[in-house]
Amino acid sequence: MAITSANQLELLQTAEAVAREKMIDPDLVIEAMEDSLARAAKSRYGSEMDIRVHIDRKTGNATFTRARTVVEDDAVENYQAQFTADQARAYFEPSKDGRAHWLRDGQLLTDFSGKPQPGDVFQEQVPPVDLGRIAAQSAKQVILQRVREAERDRQYEEFKDRAGTIINGVVKREEYGNIIVDVGRGEAILRRNEKIGRESYRPNDRIRAYVKDVRREARGPQIFLSRTDPQFMAELFKMEVPEIYDGVIEIKAVARDPGSRAKIAVISYDNSIDPVGACVGMRGSRVQAVVGELQGEKIDIIPWSEDQATFLVNALQPAEVAKVVFDEDATRIEVVVPDEQLSLAIGRRGQNVRLASQLTGLDIDILTEEEESKRRQAEFNARTKLFMDTLDLDEFFAQLLVAEGFTNLEEVAYVDLDELLSIEGVDEGTAEELQTRAREHLEAANKAALENARALGVEDSLIEFEGLTPQMVEALAKDGVKTLEDFATCADWELAGGWTTQNGQRVKDDGILEPFDVSLEEAQNLVMTARVMLGWVDPTELESAGEAEAGDEQEAGV
Repeated sequence: MAITSANQLELLQTAEAVAREKMIDPDLVIEAMEDSLARAAKSRYGSEMDIRVHIDRKTGNATFTRARTVVEDDAVENYQAQFTADQARAYFEPSKDGRAHWLRDGQLLTDFSGKPQPGDVFQEQVPPVDLGRIAAQSAKQVILQRVREAERDRQYEEFKDRAGTIINGVVKREEYGNIIVDVGRGEAILRRNEKIGRESYRPNDRIRAYVKDVRREARGPQIFLSRTDPQFMAELFKMEVPEIYDGVIEIKAVARDPGSRAKIAVISYDNSIDPVGACVGMRGSRVQAVVGELQGEKIDIIPWSEDQATFLVNALQPAEVAKVVFDEDATRIEVVVPDEQLSLAIGRRGQNVRLASQLTGLDIDILTEEEESKRRQAEFNARTKLFMDTLDLDEFFAQLLVAEGFTNLEEVAYVDLDELLSIEGVDEGTAEELQTRAREHLEAANKAALENARALGVEDSLIEFEGLTPQMVEALAKDGVKTLEDFATCADWELAGGWTTQNGQRVKDDGILEPFDVSLEEAQNLVMTARVMLGWVDPTELESAGEAEAGDEQEAGV
């Protein structure tokens, strides 16, 4: 049936205009029209009916049909849109006037020698619906909604592969401090916290930004830009330095305080090319091009090193480093600088050390030579006193043990006897006596710790748990952890300690077992073992997860 209503003709014209304006497939708009007309027809014929509309792509004529699907006898749920094979027999024949037809597997059925099968669809024409003003407006809204969805799908598909790259655009408007950017066949958003400092833009200003993310969203922006992301600076260098683009020089790490200062670590895979000099350029031309784009942000370009200590010394430039104290079992590292270099190493408001920490991935403690000397002297005195009090030694002999590298009683008690004999003036009898005294003191301390733990109500299940010393059990008991179940509910950071960020500041969380140098990994293993013993976790699942993780690391080349 041809659509003769002026409102319906207006819909067709609107759909064609929108398709041209939005640069989407006209078929999508026509399909939206068909859907909107079908919805309008259901309001007349009944919502339970399966009304379908087909619009001729050439003439614009629309045909309204009622569809009924053949289903199994016991599967009929909607008698207006479904019928059984027996009920369908009465209609199972070629159409005499062309107003009805059968479909099988989406194809027009011409062979009626058999019988109707489940899934067959019978369509017969019904009178068209003449849209009123309200129905026309409703249909128009459906079309526009479908067009918006199609436009968003096109935008997502077009830009999803551009995440992680730099894009140029034109500022369209500002909304609540956020900048809406025209990036060609789509709009992107630069949120206020992704802008550098107090930079401002006016409509029609050209802008360059980093495509931080492209997400499929039902509403609102889908393309998210950033000018503060560290990778924005990395991509700018890639554009300015051909050696980076060609892969001869690689950017290994970037740290930024947007609009103020940044550090970038580079390495050259060609010994004849200086990575720092290549990034700086002739008379600083290359780095100045990046600085200009970043609103005058000062950039330190440093050579990357596989040796963490060397890399850290480079990262703290321009400060001079006297010594690096690196603990391989910890993520924190101590850096000793001359007294006059302290303020330079820390930087204004801690900026230099903060950027160096971001660049290296390490927590850095800055000490002056005087502070480090005082701390080492305090440690030396404390260990000397420990050996004097527990091993009944005079000050000279206790200092001798400390000077030889012994830090606690466990080392004295269980070290190989030859290490004690290597100390000048220590014979076999003295070495054995030292170990006897150390072991007796440790056994007494362990006994006292167990007695205290039991007095606090600790159960044997926790005392007998492998991996916990009596002193650890006592410390747990003082913190309210008295059963294996209590221990199994602990988080790793509650045991080993860690750092959290609160209101932009790093805050130290003290762990119950932190005084015993229990690492996060060790804490995780202890807690997981307890959960397995209690039956909370299936050990086979842990093994599968471990094998999968190992496989992922192998694929990643770890």
